[in-house]
Amino acid sequence: MSAYFITGTDTDAGKTLVTSGLLALARRRGLTTLGLKPVASGCEATLEGLRNADALALQAQCHPAVDYVTVNPVAFAPAIAPHLAARRAGIRLALDDLVDQARPLLAEQRDLTLVEGAGGWRVPLNEHEDLSGLAVQLGLPVLLVVGLRLGCISHARLTGEAIRADGLRLAGWVGSLVEPELSFDAAADDTLYRDNLATLAATLPAPCLGVVPRLATGDPRAMAAAAADYLELPDAH
Repeated sequence: MSAYFITGTDTDAGKTLVTSGLLALARRRGLTTLGLKPVASGCEATLEGLRNADALALQAQCHPAVDYVTVNPVAFAPAIAPHLAARRAGIRLALDDLVDQARPLLAEQRDLTLVEGAGGWRVPLNEHEDLSGLAVQLGLPVLLVVGLRLGCISHARLTGEAIRADGLRLAGWVGSLVEPELSFDAAADDTLYRDNLATLAATLPAPCLGVVPRLATGDPRAMAAAAADYLELPDAH
């Protein structure tokens, strides 16, 4: 079994695109896959219940297929931090509950299982627990998605240090071009872009599994397939 926890340098770093892209790449190679989003905020009300676009993108890449609740057991409507959304809903998130939900799914031994977090590494679940505790309790190596924006080097290095301080292995990182207003077309910008990637490669103690460019917004399946073209599976290292 190969299972990893996916975190990001920040909210909107591109975690879901990278996670679905890695799952799509694994499926392309004939592997079984499972994508999990244990807690999701920003869900829409449907006839079937609350549904999160990121979780649906992961569900689409699961092979064999699973139902939505398997992918995303805890869903909130407000697009706010999970502990605040839970407070509004009158419930309390608990790490033990998330561990109990995830552990039997990991035991299914699919070729690649990816557990996507919410926001960055230190997103709180409640007054005393963080979502990163799920990776710690399950003993999962971590893949870091670095949103390639101003400040990303410090954010990436600090996240890497926090992961190691929690006793986990940083198994790889992926660069994600997430801000359309940033352009690297000009020669000077291209040099700056490559210098930033070189600094990340030199300072993060893990291999780079790819850099996903800005992709045209469209069907999540098509976007996952496009992202897969720029990625490597962590087992290759």
